[in-house]
Amino acid sequence: MTPASEGLVRHIPDLRRYARALVGDSWSADDLVQDTLERACERWSLWAAGSDLRAWLFTLMHNLFVDGARRALRQQGQRVDVDDVANELVAPAGGTEQALDLQRCLLRLPEEQREVLLLVTLQDLGYEDVARITGVPVGTVMSRLSRARSRLRELMEGARPAGAVPLRRLK
Repeated sequence: MTPASEGLVRHIPDLRRYARALVGDSWSADDLVQDTLERACERWSLWAAGSDLRAWLFTLMHNLFVDGARRALRQQGQRVDVDDVANELVAPAGGTEQALDLQRCLLRLPEEQREVLLLVTLQDLGYEDVARITGVPVGTVMSRLSRARSRLRELMEGARPAGAVPLRRLK
């Protein structure tokens, strides 16, 4: 195994974790990781040796995910603005299991907010790296992250049963 292929293999768990959180199911996540690795192999000559391989792989995955989402929208033939359906995005009231279903609430976030939130929190990437991966300015990354956190908080609290005490951060 060459050092380059060892680098690819080393990042597969990170890619799988991000893909799983991004798309919501393991089959689609595995497909996305496979497509990412295939594209990385095809375009290996474009990667600058010595640069951050992890960020490059996440950029490839991000672009593949965005391309797939756009393709799905074209096939549906309609586009819905998130603000128009904001009331429908609130997590339904239900039992404790639904209230704590972070994955379900994550999937209700707008795509661009979910990507930024996952890259920063799940992959522990810096704002500059996320900006490079998603192709937006750092200020936009910070704005999307803030909106994602607020919206996720609303979704999680909206699903909380009456009388439940919110979690507090302890040091």
